[in-house]
Amino acid sequence: MFAGLISPAAAARSAVAEQPVSAMHSMARAPRTAVLPGERMRYAKIRLALGDRELRTAVGQLTRRADRWLDQGPWTVVDKPRPAPGGDVHDYLSQAPYWWPSRTPSADNPWGCPYVQRDGERNPEVDSGTDRQDLEKVFDSSYDLALAWYYTGERRYARKAADILRTWFLSSATRMNPHLEHAQVIPCKYDGRAIGIIDFSQSYTSVVDAVALLETGAPSWTRADREAMGEWNSDFLGWLRDSDFGKQEAAAANNHGTFHDMLVAGLAYATGDRELARRTVREAAAKRVDAQIAADGSQPLELARTRSWHYSTFGLVAYTRLAAIGENAGVDLWAHRGPQGQSLFAAVRCLLPAATGAEPWPHPELEFHRFAASDVVHAAADAGDGAARRALPLLEAPPGGALWALRPAAEQLDSIAG
Repeated sequence: MFAGLISPAAAARSAVAEQPVSAMHSMARAPRTAVLPGERMRYAKIRLALGDRELRTAVGQLTRRADRWLDQGPWTVVDKPRPAPGGDVHDYLSQAPYWWPSRTPSADNPWGCPYVQRDGERNPEVDSGTDRQDLEKVFDSSYDLALAWYYTGERRYARKAADILRTWFLSSATRMNPHLEHAQVIPCKYDGRAIGIIDFSQSYTSVVDAVALLETGAPSWTRADREAMGEWNSDFLGWLRDSDFGKQEAAAANNHGTFHDMLVAGLAYATGDRELARRTVREAAAKRVDAQIAADGSQPLELARTRSWHYSTFGLVAYTRLAAIGENAGVDLWAHRGPQGQSLFAAVRCLLPAATGAEPWPHPELEFHRFAASDVVHAAADAGDGAARRALPLLEAPPGGALWALRPAAEQLDSIAG
């Protein structure tokens, strides 16, 4: 009969007291995540401890994802069948996904060169003999496992996440060199391209946040791990800013440029250069929003693709994650309005008719998935857009369930890994 007299703060303290030791440690402070809202996640963890049914359902979906990683990996760049063109087995290697051989391979021309572009059509060659698929597994698994550990306190998730991260980034025998000089090669044409930075820029900030989650007290993530990962990120950020490829990608006028800025801002925030993070987000207002979003909210360079829906939602993943980094750093990118009314809100509203099923998507799309817009609509709703909030009940749930309540930062839900 006295339960109703217990204050929420006292109830939260009681719930915390019942958690495993590792969970208690991580609940004591918000994670210093670059993209995810750390304080909001800490509050969600307290609500979960108090028995929030919606969050319990979401944690069940999350742990099912994490459980699938427990008997996989770890992965490393050194086990591919041949090294990158530079000859160092520690260099990352990937192949351009939309480039195909134009001739039948032969003894004199084993690759079938020259290669020709078929936009939006993924060449299955890119999934064998390179590091691309393993990289995706590293990104996805470390994020799922770190989130699962953060919300449950189960050490097996932290142990697996730490093993995956150490193997790919830190251990001297298996680590990846912190550069992307040989990403998205085109056989017989290029040994690497600036455009290949998208292999990292589209997802690596999830790894940055996974590390921040582990740093709230994961028993398997040591001080030496933390320092080594910080050094790797600093070296990678330096390459991203100073290399010719990094500068070329920074000049890209489509989603590649936005994702580049998002990666720079996220790495800067994580490595302690908050001023660089703030400056990158501030400059994106004119450099990205004004230049790449039209007055009606469309993204013209993404609409020109054969996968226009995918790339329109993809571009907004970059914008909304960049805005989230800005919020953590003290810059409000959502509030920006360009000279013709360009804004992130307008870009999300442009997707709402198709995202809610009210209207068909009127542009070319080889494989339409309505759920691809789910996260970016959630992001706009959280930022205060009324139209996005009204659209939430009409969205299509992504495969594997909706996890926004646990990890409120957009992901590309229809990833084509290219």
